[in-house]
Amino acid sequence: MKLTLGFSPCPNDTFIFDALIHHKIDTDGLTFEVTYDDVETLNQKAMKGQLDITKLSFHAFAYAASQYALLDAGSALGFGVGPLLISHKFDQETLAERIKSDPGSLRVGIPGKYTTANFLLGIAYPELQNKQELVFSEIETALLEDQIDLGLIIHENRFTYKDKGLTKIVDLGDYWEKLTACAIPLGGIVINRNLDREVQLKVNRLIRESVEYAFAHPKSGIDFIREHAQAMDEAVMYKHIELYVNKYSINLGEEGRKAVDTLFNLAEERNIIPAIQENLYI
Repeated sequence: MKLTLGFSPCPNDTFIFDALIHHKIDTDGLTFEVTYDDVETLNQKAMKGQLDITKLSFHAFAYAASQYALLDAGSALGFGVGPLLISHKFDQETLAERIKSDPGSLRVGIPGKYTTANFLLGIAYPELQNKQELVFSEIETALLEDQIDLGLIIHENRFTYKDKGLTKIVDLGDYWEKLTACAIPLGGIVINRNLDREVQLKVNRLIRESVEYAFAHPKSGIDFIREHAQAMDEAVMYKHIELYVNKYSINLGEEGRKAVDTLFNLAEERNIIPAIQENLYI
């Protein structure tokens, strides 16, 4: 049986899925037709129900929960892994002054409307409404070229912004952790609810086994990871993996599910997302 599978070219995703799509584990009769897209493209595809299995932002999942259920394996949650709000011209103090006087003049580059990063920005800085959607890898350049005043960065840009002379204003992961005492849910792997439950459970098991294989053989997928990592330094690639792939990627468990539930409950209370009727999980 062939299933369509979408995930990002970022090192954490290629690390997770390498063993699965290259049959380093027994896939039990399943094969996968893979597409690689940035997170916001995956979010849009999920909201249209275009793939059998896909990575998406937890924020976007709120708009796709009628079509997809969340797997327990493959998610990106953690402490100290949140998006950063950065700038070339402001620090926390001068930003606060501008927000008081003229928040509408602040141009904010975001990696997508339905990213969890944008959801967190909306909680921390509801005044910032002048947003421009950019591919996540273009945000630093847009700041340096004065196309935007503030940038919301995710993924490997956490490790590169300082080298470009950019300044961190706030770590929205820290903000979330202080607010909730939970790990921050960034992205999850969801599966189409129309697939047989037996297939859903099998896919969940195989992704878990793929993550476990990657942990046991961390260099096994190095060529595959590097191929998609946009000429990233190997040390940065593995920093990225260490940051986003952890015990929650093997199994959400009770703690992981609590973090996801907290995110959705808070978002519903603040009218950031519509109320969800479906059970989120497989």
